[in-house]
Amino acid sequence: MRVLVVEDEIGLADAIGAILKKEKYIVEIANDGQTGLEYALKDDYDCIVLDIMLPKMNGLDVLTYLRVKEIETPVLLLTAKSEVDDKIKGLDCGADDYLTKPFSTGELLARIRAMTRRRGIVTDINPKYGDITLDLKKGELLCGGSTIVLGRKEFQMMELLLSQSGKVVTKEDFVKKIWGYGDESEYNNVEVYISFLRKKLALLHSKVQIKTKRSIGYCLDGGSK
Repeated sequence: MRVLVVEDEIGLADAIGAILKKEKYIVEIANDGQTGLEYALKDDYDCIVLDIMLPKMNGLDVLTYLRVKEIETPVLLLTAKSEVDDKIKGLDCGADDYLTKPFSTGELLARIRAMTRRRGIVTDINPKYGDITLDLKKGELLCGGSTIVLGRKEFQMMELLLSQSGKVVTKEDFVKKIWGYGDESEYNNVEVYISFLRKKLALLHSKVQIKTKRSIGYCLDGGSK
């Protein structure tokens, strides 16, 4: 899936790009509205992540022009403003969804998945490891003929663990990708939700376990049959 990121904060744009590339998306980045519009008019994208406050041409003008040209690519607006009026303007201009900065990377990915699903774009393959499968649409964990519903954070953490295919996911990665940046208090939450996931794997009688790598993080184990 191809995603265009239009964001003038270079550090944030690069961070979003790195997150999406890790999820196997093809990403292009523009750092001003005029360049972003040129990219969007020239190439086909499955999703556009568009900041509102941009140099040369603001995001709402970019979005309005795209819709006038009948380009119906799903657009996720990013804004530092939280006022209701700004959100209404964005939706009225043709945005599919919006995120207010700062936001968690988990929410960013979830919003993109939701937008592309609504447009009928197939972007997800249910990830598997050993005897478990994560149903991305239903938010359920499957093992044999049994299923169990995961809470939102549980789902995001299991999705991240599965994406690493048995490799270690650090606590820092969990905090950064699911809770957002820079909150030290969230490290304890990682341990709590890992405990929840272990209990649900046990309820499913799965052979897969979540192993602790002391002072590093967690990984799945038991994938071989």
